[in-house]
Amino acid sequence: MTQPARRLRARRVGALVAGVAAASLTLSSCLVLPFVPDGSSAGQSSGGAPSGTSGGTQAPPTGTTGLGAFYAQRLSWSSCTGGECAQLTVPIDYAAPDAGSIQLALLRVKARNSGSRIGSIVVNPGGPGGSGVDYAKYANQIVGADVRRSYDIVGFDPRGVGKSSPIDCLDDKQLDAFLGADPTPDDAGEETAYIAASKQLADACAAKNPKLIAHVSTVDVAKDMDVLRAALDEQKLNYLGKSYGTFLGATYADLFPTLVGRMVLDGVVAPDLTSKEISIGQAKGFELATRSYVQDCVGSSNCPVGRSVDEGMKWFRDFLAGLDAQPVPVTDDQQVTRLTEGWASVGIAEAMYDQSTWPKLSDALRAAKNGDGNALMSFADSYAQRTSAGKYTGNLLEVIYAVNCLDKPDTADPKQVEANAAEAEQVAPTWGKALAWGSVACGVWPVKPTTTAHKVSAPGSGPIVVVGTTRDPATIYEWSVRLRQQLSNAVLISFDGDGHTAYTRSNACVDKPIDAYYVKGTVPTDGLKC
Repeated sequence: MTQPARRLRARRVGALVAGVAAASLTLSSCLVLPFVPDGSSAGQSSGGAPSGTSGGTQAPPTGTTGLGAFYAQRLSWSSCTGGECAQLTVPIDYAAPDAGSIQLALLRVKARNSGSRIGSIVVNPGGPGGSGVDYAKYANQIVGADVRRSYDIVGFDPRGVGKSSPIDCLDDKQLDAFLGADPTPDDAGEETAYIAASKQLADACAAKNPKLIAHVSTVDVAKDMDVLRAALDEQKLNYLGKSYGTFLGATYADLFPTLVGRMVLDGVVAPDLTSKEISIGQAKGFELATRSYVQDCVGSSNCPVGRSVDEGMKWFRDFLAGLDAQPVPVTDDQQVTRLTEGWASVGIAEAMYDQSTWPKLSDALRAAKNGDGNALMSFADSYAQRTSAGKYTGNLLEVIYAVNCLDKPDTADPKQVEANAAEAEQVAPTWGKALAWGSVACGVWPVKPTTTAHKVSAPGSGPIVVVGTTRDPATIYEWSVRLRQQLSNAVLISFDGDGHTAYTRSNACVDKPIDAYYVKGTVPTDGLKC
């Protein structure tokens, strides 16, 4: 399967939240899918005149030069769909702030009770590549009711994402071909073709985005968040990060520890993870999630994958291998006519993010067994932010590579990738090979990585709340434990459950302590198990 870069994204409230934040498990490197709740629960729209300004009162951090104008800027807010919108100006290159700038799209949903307003919470749903603007529109879903009364919820599209100078590499038909291709090459010829397709993507990203391609790393985005903090008139950054958004939050804490306010990191990607560790960790996570689905499925009388867990897991492997040899017809899509191993893998991965979709997954698998690939293709479309007309509504599955490849060095050496795949298959026979090959693009990326894996302790920060889910498919529980152990001032909440991330999608045991932390400053008990 040709999988897009690993994506780390938060899932939708209740159902699949695909689209908003994304990280992508198009099986590539770091994926944490964006969190996109149901449209009926979006924040209120407002109309009328501009809604005022903020910012202009803070100086840049000590030791920086040439950033005064960026930190002194005032945001001009005006009403827009979902809340209030503004644009934040940031330098393209923080090492040369006079060499050019871009504007980042912002959306604010104001606190419900202005009389008890505490401040702003900046949110990021994951990815890399998830839209914080879209995420913030669902403020009523992504934080608790008490938090909504007390805080403005502010989302931003990170540089290169959505409405913030989006990175665009392939046209829609080219991206279809990339995602639908074989993600598990079986011989030297298929390996060569896979690497060539990855290089085509990498070269196109560089050619079409020459000014920005070297400046979309997580460090760059974390520095943008501090400019945003100042523009919001916040002395410290209050933050909610899900999936890849935890990597962003931890990076901010590493750069600006004394400016950390009330920060929650849910579904962790620890900054010291190497690309290989992320691939193997995600393979383990999706293997565990798939086993959990099968365990649930075989308890019913009409489970399409078999009557035992081992039988069901073997069925998945045989099913995907069968699609590699003979794809199943798709008739409801205007561009894709065959459900390939690549598209099926993306669709199955999508369902692993939220257990509420498992009954529909069973229906889709049953249909695919009978020669109808439409329902499983619909799952894949949700993951890829794609319509059945073949149009991509976001750039998640392109920008994800641009960010990941600056953050984490990787390899395209076939022998090394084969060895990594063999190691991954030892712990994840179903998902290991695809995820090991998924990050090959970073081995041929035309811009060198700007950082390497490193531990983050953030001495001097405010208390950071880390949240981990035991059967999270995309960000395995061990990563939350790992980051908690590294941070100098943090607590860990553990949720024993399925699906991706926990806050506002699990239970009151998780939600109430986090709400109290944001509203009252009461730090949850370290080691709380829910």
